[in-house]
Amino acid sequence: MLLTQRSEGRTDEQLRSVSFQRGYLKTAYGSCLVSFGDTRVLCAVTIDDALPAWRKGGGAGWITAEYAMLPASTDQRSRRERGGVQGRSAEIQRLIGRSLRSACDLRLLGEYNVTVDCDVIQADGGTRTAAICGAWVALHDALTVWKSAGKLKGNPLVSQVAAVSVGMVGGKLLLDLDYHEDSRAEIDMNLVMNANAEFIEVQGTGERLTFDRKRLDALLDLGTVGLLQLLDAQRAALLANDALPGAPEVGAGC
Repeated sequence: MLLTQRSEGRTDEQLRSVSFQRGYLKTAYGSCLVSFGDTRVLCAVTIDDALPAWRKGGGAGWITAEYAMLPASTDQRSRRERGGVQGRSAEIQRLIGRSLRSACDLRLLGEYNVTVDCDVIQADGGTRTAAICGAWVALHDALTVWKSAGKLKGNPLVSQVAAVSVGMVGGKLLLDLDYHEDSRAEIDMNLVMNANAEFIEVQGTGERLTFDRKRLDALLDLGTVGLLQLLDAQRAALLANDALPGAPEVGAGC
């Protein structure tokens, strides 16, 4: 399988261009439009006291996520998921929720329910990894607003979370696959990591080939390079604009 030139003229070890546009929505406590190349995901965070019944009275909060792709986010219109979330979306939103909860002290959150909505407005591969990266930025801003309003005793966010894809395409190990690469990958992996360079989740599949431990280690090493860069990009986005544009006042009906 011949591999054509990568998007943006990247080398095998390069991420796509990444950006985080904070405060994208006026109606969410934290929001971020994240871009990985041509993939764009809008992440928004709302907070309320509507905890699931099984969490009430335990002195700790909960973080959950919802994920969806807009019908026109791909080159062929996809149908909206009516009557319940479909299998792929359900799996991805559980992944996002697990990833964010791993970075938080839910007891410091108190008995609040945090919902992170991740809507893909344009898809070119890596939507779940972009969603996790943008969701963490949006969550950071939402919890900052909530804490500033005196709703939290401490900062529940104890670590960062970033995610990236790696894979083998045409016999080459590649970082941050776009759709063209992902659709032809012999091996496909999604990695989630915290700021201590500890893996939160490793999803790996031999799509067309099996792989041994040596190749797995090489993929993990390649992914770690990209993950450390994404963690840096998140921090840079927070430093670039410390104000929280557009966030509503706490209790304003968000």
